[in-house]
Amino acid sequence: MWPSFLPNSVEQLTESTSIALAQNIQYQPIFTPLSEQPIGTTYVNLGKIGTPILLLHGFDSSVLEFRRLLPILAEKQETWAIDLLGFGFTERNPQLSFSPSAIATHLYHSWQTLIKQPVILVGASMGGAAAIDFTLTYPQAVKKLVLIDSAGFSTGPAIGRFLFPPLGYLATEFLRNPQVRQRISINAYCNPNFASLDAQLCAALHLQMSGWAQALIAFTKSGGYGSFREKLQDIQQPTLILWGESDRILGISDAEKFAAAIANSKLIWIANCGHVPHLEKPDITAQHISQFIMEKDN
Repeated sequence: MWPSFLPNSVEQLTESTSIALAQNIQYQPIFTPLSEQPIGTTYVNLGKIGTPILLLHGFDSSVLEFRRLLPILAEKQETWAIDLLGFGFTERNPQLSFSPSAIATHLYHSWQTLIKQPVILVGASMGGAAAIDFTLTYPQAVKKLVLIDSAGFSTGPAIGRFLFPPLGYLATEFLRNPQVRQRISINAYCNPNFASLDAQLCAALHLQMSGWAQALIAFTKSGGYGSFREKLQDIQQPTLILWGESDRILGISDAEKFAAAIANSKLIWIANCGHVPHLEKPDITAQHISQFIMEKDN
Protein backbone atom coordinates (compact mmCIF):
# COMPACT_ATOMS: atom_id res chain seq x y z
CA MET A 1 0.00 0.00 0.00
CA TRP A 2 2.76 2.42 0.98
CA PRO A 3 6.08 2.54 -0.92
CA SER A 4 8.65 0.65 1.14
CA PHE A 5 11.29 3.39 0.89
CA LEU A 6 9.13 5.98 2.68
CA PRO A 7 9.38 6.46 6.47
CA ASN A 8 6.80 4.55 8.52
CA SER A 9 5.25 7.83 9.69
CA VAL A 10 3.71 8.17 6.21
CA GLU A 11 0.89 6.10 7.69
CA GLN A 12 -0.08 9.14 9.79
CA LEU A 13 -1.22 11.12 6.74
CA THR A 14 -4.92 11.94 6.91
CA GLU A 15 -5.88 14.05 3.88
CA SER A 16 -6.95 12.12 0.81
CA THR A 17 -4.71 14.06 -1.58
CA SER A 18 -1.67 13.47 0.64
CA ILE A 19 -2.38 9.75 0.96
CA ALA A 20 -3.00 9.30 -2.76
CA LEU A 21 0.17 11.10 -3.83
CA ALA A 22 2.35 9.29 -1.28
CA GLN A 23 1.03 5.94 -2.50
CA ASN A 24 1.98 6.89 -6.06
CA ILE A 25 5.61 7.82 -5.35
CA GLN A 26 7.94 5.62 -7.41
CA TYR A 27 11.67 4.89 -7.19
CA GLN A 28 14.07 4.63 -10.14
CA PRO A 29 17.87 4.30 -10.21
CA ILE A 30 19.17 7.06 -12.49
CA PHE A 31 22.63 6.84 -14.06
CA THR A 32 24.43 10.20 -14.24
CA PRO A 33 28.03 11.45 -14.70
CA LEU A 34 27.92 12.48 -11.03
CA SER A 35 28.87 9.02 -9.72
CA GLU A 36 29.62 5.51 -10.86
CA GLN A 37 26.58 4.22 -9.03
CA PRO A 38 23.03 5.19 -10.06
CA ILE A 39 21.13 7.64 -7.88
CA GLY A 40 17.89 6.28 -6.47
CA THR A 41 15.40 8.92 -7.59
CA THR A 42 11.82 9.37 -6.44
CA TYR A 43 9.04 10.72 -8.61
CA VAL A 44 5.32 10.69 -9.33
CA ASN A 45 3.79 10.21 -12.77
CA LEU A 46 0.04 10.47 -13.43
CA GLY A 47 -1.95 11.07 -16.60
CA LYS A 48 -1.20 9.78 -20.08
CA ILE A 49 -1.94 12.41 -22.73
CA GLY A 50 -0.47 15.66 -24.02
CA THR A 51 2.92 17.32 -23.60
CA PRO A 52 4.29 16.21 -20.23
CA ILE A 53 4.25 18.66 -17.33
CA LEU A 54 7.20 18.44 -14.92
CA LEU A 55 6.83 19.94 -11.43
CA LEU A 56 9.84 21.01 -9.34
CA HIS A 57 9.40 21.54 -5.59
CA GLY A 58 10.86 24.23 -3.35
CA PHE A 59 13.66 24.32 -0.76
CA ASP A 60 13.74 21.49 1.80
CA SER A 61 10.61 19.98 0.28
CA SER A 62 9.49 16.99 -1.77
CA VAL A 63 7.02 15.84 -4.41
CA LEU A 64 4.37 15.88 -1.68
CA GLU A 65 4.32 19.65 -2.16
CA PHE A 66 2.24 18.98 -5.29
CA ARG A 67 -0.33 16.71 -3.63
CA ARG A 68 -3.20 19.06 -4.57
CA LEU A 69 -2.01 20.42 -7.92
CA LEU A 70 -0.64 17.31 -9.61
CA PRO A 71 -3.84 15.22 -9.69
CA ILE A 72 -5.81 18.16 -11.12
CA LEU A 73 -3.29 18.68 -13.91
CA ALA A 74 -3.11 14.93 -14.56
CA GLU A 75 -6.83 14.83 -15.38
CA LYS A 76 -6.01 16.56 -18.68
CA GLN A 77 -2.27 16.10 -19.16
CA GLU A 78 0.55 13.72 -18.35
CA THR A 79 2.16 15.17 -15.21
CA TRP A 80 5.39 14.38 -13.41
CA ALA A 81 7.01 15.56 -10.18
CA ILE A 82 10.61 14.64 -9.35
CA ASP A 83 12.49 14.98 -6.07
CA LEU A 84 15.56 17.08 -6.82
CA LEU A 85 19.03 15.83 -5.91
CA GLY A 86 19.63 16.38 -2.20
CA PHE A 87 15.94 16.84 -1.45
CA GLY A 88 12.74 14.90 -0.88
CA PHE A 89 13.11 11.13 -0.89
CA THR A 90 15.79 10.93 -3.59
CA GLU A 91 18.95 9.12 -2.47
CA ARG A 92 21.58 11.27 -0.75
CA ASN A 93 24.89 9.52 -1.39
CA PRO A 94 27.43 11.38 0.81
CA GLN A 95 29.99 11.22 -2.01
CA LEU A 96 27.82 13.38 -4.26
CA SER A 97 28.00 17.12 -4.76
CA PHE A 98 24.75 18.83 -3.75
CA SER A 99 25.08 22.02 -5.77
CA PRO A 100 22.82 23.70 -8.35
CA SER A 101 24.95 22.34 -11.20
CA ALA A 102 24.70 18.81 -9.79
CA ILE A 103 20.94 19.22 -9.38
CA ALA A 104 20.64 20.26 -13.05
CA THR A 105 22.76 17.31 -14.19
CA HIS A 106 20.72 14.84 -12.15
CA LEU A 107 17.46 16.38 -13.36
CA TYR A 108 18.57 16.21 -17.00
CA HIS A 109 19.42 12.52 -16.76
CA SER A 110 16.18 11.84 -14.88
CA TRP A 111 14.31 13.59 -17.70
CA GLN A 112 16.32 11.70 -20.31
CA THR A 113 15.59 8.36 -18.63
CA LEU A 114 11.95 8.83 -17.62
CA ILE A 115 10.32 11.41 -19.91
CA LYS A 116 12.45 11.70 -23.07
CA GLN A 117 10.57 14.61 -24.66
CA PRO A 118 10.29 18.39 -24.12
CA VAL A 119 8.19 19.34 -21.10
CA ILE A 120 6.14 22.13 -19.64
CA LEU A 121 8.50 22.89 -16.76
CA VAL A 122 6.87 24.23 -13.58
CA GLY A 123 8.99 25.43 -10.66
CA ALA A 124 7.74 26.69 -7.29
CA SER A 125 9.88 28.90 -5.02
CA MET A 126 13.42 27.43 -5.10
CA GLY A 127 12.07 25.02 -7.70
CA GLY A 128 11.54 28.09 -9.88
CA ALA A 129 15.25 28.88 -9.66
CA ALA A 130 16.03 25.25 -10.49
CA ALA A 131 13.62 25.47 -13.45
CA ILE A 132 15.28 28.66 -14.73
CA ASP A 133 18.73 27.07 -14.42
CA PHE A 134 17.55 23.91 -16.20
CA THR A 135 15.90 25.91 -18.99
CA LEU A 136 19.05 27.93 -19.60
CA THR A 137 21.30 24.86 -19.46
CA TYR A 138 19.13 22.40 -21.38
CA PRO A 139 16.76 24.51 -23.53
CA GLN A 140 16.00 21.57 -25.80
CA ALA A 141 14.25 19.83 -22.91
CA VAL A 142 11.81 22.67 -22.13
CA LYS A 143 8.86 23.67 -24.32
CA LYS A 144 7.30 26.19 -21.92
CA LEU A 145 8.20 27.50 -18.49
CA VAL A 146 5.97 28.25 -15.49
CA LEU A 147 7.31 30.06 -12.42
CA ILE A 148 5.26 30.00 -9.20
CA ASP A 149 6.39 32.58 -6.61
CA SER A 150 9.87 31.87 -7.87
CA ALA A 151 13.27 32.41 -6.35
CA GLY A 152 16.10 33.34 -8.69
CA PHE A 153 15.77 37.06 -9.28
CA SER A 154 17.05 38.56 -6.05
CA THR A 155 20.16 37.19 -4.37
CA GLY A 156 19.25 35.52 -1.10
CA PRO A 157 21.24 35.73 2.12
CA ALA A 158 24.62 34.04 1.77
CA ILE A 159 24.24 31.84 4.86
CA GLY A 160 26.10 28.91 3.38
CA ARG A 161 29.52 30.02 4.55
CA PHE A 162 28.25 29.98 8.14
CA LEU A 163 26.98 26.40 7.96
CA PHE A 164 30.12 24.59 9.03
CA PRO A 165 30.28 22.06 11.90
CA PRO A 166 28.96 22.46 14.51
CA LEU A 167 26.94 25.42 13.17
CA GLY A 168 25.74 23.38 10.20
CA TYR A 169 24.37 20.71 12.51
CA LEU A 170 22.77 23.29 14.80
CA ALA A 171 21.18 25.07 11.85
CA THR A 172 19.63 21.88 10.49
CA GLU A 173 18.45 20.84 13.94
CA PHE A 174 16.80 24.25 14.23
CA LEU A 175 15.10 23.68 10.87
CA ARG A 176 14.05 20.20 12.00
CA ASN A 177 12.18 21.65 15.00
CA PRO A 178 8.41 21.10 14.47
CA GLN A 179 7.53 24.52 15.91
CA VAL A 180 9.94 26.25 13.54
CA ARG A 181 8.57 24.36 10.56
CA GLN A 182 5.01 25.16 11.61
CA ARG A 183 5.80 28.89 11.75
CA ILE A 184 7.28 28.68 8.27
CA SER A 185 4.17 26.83 7.07
CA ILE A 186 1.82 29.42 8.55
CA ASN A 187 3.78 32.24 6.89
CA ALA A 188 3.60 30.45 3.54
CA TYR A 189 -0.19 30.66 3.42
CA CYS A 190 -2.54 33.62 3.27
CA ASN A 191 -5.09 31.51 5.16
CA PRO A 192 -3.29 29.92 8.16
CA ASN A 193 -5.92 27.17 8.36
CA PHE A 194 -4.05 25.43 5.55
CA ALA A 195 -1.14 24.84 7.94
CA SER A 196 -2.73 21.64 9.25
CA LEU A 197 -1.12 18.68 10.99
CA ASP A 198 -1.28 16.78 7.72
CA ALA A 199 0.46 19.64 5.94
CA GLN A 200 3.15 19.68 8.61
CA LEU A 201 3.75 15.94 8.18
CA CYS A 202 3.94 16.30 4.39
CA ALA A 203 6.55 19.05 4.81
CA ALA A 204 8.64 17.05 7.28
CA LEU A 205 8.38 13.42 6.17
CA HIS A 206 11.60 13.58 4.12
CA LEU A 207 13.59 14.76 7.16
CA GLN A 208 13.71 11.13 8.24
CA MET A 209 15.62 10.09 5.13
CA SER A 210 19.29 9.17 5.51
CA GLY A 211 21.68 12.07 4.92
CA TRP A 212 19.06 14.83 5.08
CA ALA A 213 21.07 17.19 7.30
CA GLN A 214 24.40 16.56 5.55
CA ALA A 215 22.93 17.17 2.09
CA LEU A 216 21.18 20.35 3.21
CA ILE A 217 24.40 21.69 4.71
CA ALA A 218 26.35 20.79 1.54
CA PHE A 219 23.78 22.48 -0.70
CA THR A 220 23.77 25.63 1.39
CA LYS A 221 27.59 25.75 1.56
CA SER A 222 27.67 25.50 -2.24
CA GLY A 223 25.96 28.90 -2.32
CA GLY A 224 22.62 27.57 -3.52
CA TYR A 225 20.81 29.47 -6.23
CA GLY A 226 21.84 33.07 -6.73
CA SER A 227 20.34 35.67 -9.03
CA PHE A 228 19.64 34.89 -12.69
CA ARG A 229 18.63 38.47 -13.49
CA GLU A 230 21.40 38.95 -16.07
CA LYS A 231 20.54 35.68 -17.83
CA LEU A 232 16.74 35.90 -17.91
CA GLN A 233 16.84 37.66 -21.27
CA ASP A 234 18.24 34.42 -22.73
CA ILE A 235 15.06 32.47 -21.97
CA GLN A 236 13.32 31.92 -25.30
CA GLN A 237 10.48 29.72 -24.12
CA PRO A 238 7.02 31.21 -23.47
CA THR A 239 6.87 31.80 -19.72
CA LEU A 240 3.97 32.09 -17.30
CA ILE A 241 4.59 33.77 -13.95
CA LEU A 242 2.06 33.00 -11.22
CA TRP A 243 2.35 34.90 -7.95
CA GLY A 244 0.32 34.98 -4.74
CA GLU A 245 -0.74 38.53 -3.92
CA SER A 246 0.04 37.97 -0.22
CA ASP A 247 3.41 36.23 -0.48
CA ARG A 248 5.15 36.76 2.88
CA ILE A 249 8.10 34.49 2.09
CA LEU A 250 9.58 36.16 -1.00
CA GLY A 251 7.38 39.25 -1.11
CA ILE A 252 5.80 40.44 -4.34
CA SER A 253 8.30 42.85 -5.94
CA ASP A 254 10.19 40.18 -7.90
CA ALA A 255 7.06 39.16 -9.81
CA GLU A 256 7.05 42.32 -11.95
CA LYS A 257 10.83 42.12 -12.33
CA PHE A 258 10.64 38.59 -13.72
CA ALA A 259 7.92 39.67 -16.14
CA ALA A 260 10.01 42.62 -17.36
CA ALA A 261 13.19 40.57 -17.73
CA ILE A 262 11.75 37.55 -19.61
CA ALA A 263 10.70 38.76 -23.04
CA ASN A 264 8.00 36.23 -23.90
CA SER A 265 6.26 36.15 -20.52
CA LYS A 266 3.08 37.13 -18.77
CA LEU A 267 2.31 37.65 -15.09
CA ILE A 268 -0.89 36.53 -13.36
CA TRP A 269 -1.59 37.43 -9.75
CA ILE A 270 -3.42 34.91 -7.54
CA ALA A 271 -5.77 36.75 -5.18
CA ASN A 272 -6.13 35.86 -1.48
CA CYS A 273 -3.08 33.64 -1.74
CA GLY A 274 0.35 33.43 -0.15
CA HIS A 275 3.63 31.88 -1.26
CA VAL A 276 2.19 28.51 -2.34
CA PRO A 277 -0.66 28.91 -4.86
CA HIS A 278 -0.28 25.25 -5.82
CA LEU A 279 -1.34 24.31 -2.29
CA GLU A 280 -3.65 27.18 -1.36
CA LYS A 281 -5.37 27.70 -4.72
CA PRO A 282 -4.69 24.49 -6.68
CA ASP A 283 -7.77 24.68 -8.91
CA ILE A 284 -7.05 28.25 -10.01
CA THR A 285 -3.36 27.49 -10.43
CA ALA A 286 -4.13 24.42 -12.56
CA GLN A 287 -6.60 26.41 -14.65
CA HIS A 288 -4.00 29.07 -15.46
CA ILE A 289 -1.38 26.45 -16.30
CA SER A 290 -3.77 24.53 -18.55
CA GLN A 291 -4.80 27.69 -20.39
CA PHE A 292 -1.16 28.65 -20.85
CA ILE A 293 -0.35 25.22 -22.29
CA MET A 294 -3.16 25.52 -24.85
CA GLU A 295 -2.02 28.96 -26.05
CA LYS A 296 -0.14 29.02 -29.31
CA ASP A 297 3.50 30.04 -29.10
CA ASN A 298 4.23 33.58 -30.22
